[in-house]
Amino acid sequence: MMREALFVKQNSGKWKAYEQLQTNNPDELAERFIDITNDLSHAKTFYPESKTTAYLNGLASVLHQSIYKNKKEESNRFFNFWKAELPLLFYTYRRQLLYALLFFITAALVGALSAKYDDTFLRLILGDRYVNMTLENIAKGDPFGVYKKQGEVSMFFQIAANNTYVALVTFLCGIFVSLGSIIILVKNAIMIGSFEYFFFSKDLGVESVLVIWIHGTLEISAIIIAGAAGLVMGNGLLFPRTYTRLEAFKTSAKDGTKIALGIIPIILAAAFLESFITRHTEMPVWLSASILASSFTFVIWYVVLYPAKLSKRNQIHEDTDQTRI
Repeated sequence: MMREALFVKQNSGKWKAYEQLQTNNPDELAERFIDITNDLSHAKTFYPESKTTAYLNGLASVLHQSIYKNKKEESNRFFNFWKAELPLLFYTYRRQLLYALLFFITAALVGALSAKYDDTFLRLILGDRYVNMTLENIAKGDPFGVYKKQGEVSMFFQIAANNTYVALVTFLCGIFVSLGSIIILVKNAIMIGSFEYFFFSKDLGVESVLVIWIHGTLEISAIIIAGAAGLVMGNGLLFPRTYTRLEAFKTSAKDGTKIALGIIPIILAAAFLESFITRHTEMPVWLSASILASSFTFVIWYVVLYPAKLSKRNQIHEDTDQTRI
């Protein structure tokens, strides 16, 4: 049996380190807890009434509480991601979001102007089949009949899968030094621009906005954000700053992935609106406008206003903590 004095001498440095060096790493906490419980077991066996045993018991309790607290935080992380982490990423990479938006708007205008001055451009971009079908629907007095041809549920799953795929591909192509994301973003924007011009040229512009943008507001916003996520990832390769290129890429790829995956609920909401709501083209104008305005307001609030407010509040807390120190 090891004498208690020798046991304490051999392990006291480690115990003090566990007390003083704080960590939130769950693996590190688990290793410390296992180590301390092993020492506690030894102490209980050979020195059951000693101060060493009482000390180790207290230390084990502190570590156990830290592990429990960490687990509780992890269980809330799913909700905290959308409440705080994703909005703060939007604020951190607000420039990339702005660039993606400008690329999209510029390309959409190019698409609209190209469709206006080149009669063949529209069919080149949208395809003869879609253009002919829409012209037939316009002739029948139901220009947006395409949204009524499929059952709601099957349409939802199909649209959700397709739009999620497009968004993720738009993001992943950012690995090609951001150019891949820009190309896909521009391609989609040109299609949207020519698509909208088509309806405006048939004197259906206002109707198209009130119908299509019920779901389009969220859908297009998600594509723009996915493009921004691609720019975030690509910029890690292009502009590593003081880090190695690999370290910068790892960080930017991680943040870009969080942004790209974080917008999936927005994509699903857009798919729901397109499948279940957009098809009701006979709905009152006030209702359609209200849904559209609500979607637009949500995007501006969640992607721009709320992140800025959250960042400012966090900065105030940090300044307050530093002042106290």
